[in-house]
Amino acid sequence: MTDFTWLITSFGILITILLIGVFLVLRLVKDRKSGFPARDERTQKITGKAATFALYIGQYFTIALLAANIIDNEFYGTFALEAGYGLLASLLVYSISFIILRSYFGRKADS
Repeated sequence: MTDFTWLITSFGILITILLIGVFLVLRLVKDRKSGFPARDERTQKITGKAATFALYIGQYFTIALLAANIIDNEFYGTFALEAGYGLLASLLVYSISFIILRSYFGRKADS
């Protein structure tokens, strides 16, 4: 992890985090100037509903991933995924499902 590609990857991750942070701050400032409420009852309900569903999806995915690793270890003596990749996959499933569900519930009229 000390080669040149790791340095470029780390720098790319840092730039991405900074750009997302700048975008979110600018959007927050713009919403405050326009008088748009940051949190109201509807957005709290939508966020809570999306978080609940994302938690269930992520838990079932993690259980399936653990079961696949256990079965693979018992029958073949190897692991389907290394621990780091499994954790990253679970984190991505949790995060992406929350983002998708929040935008879906936010667009539904009867939320």
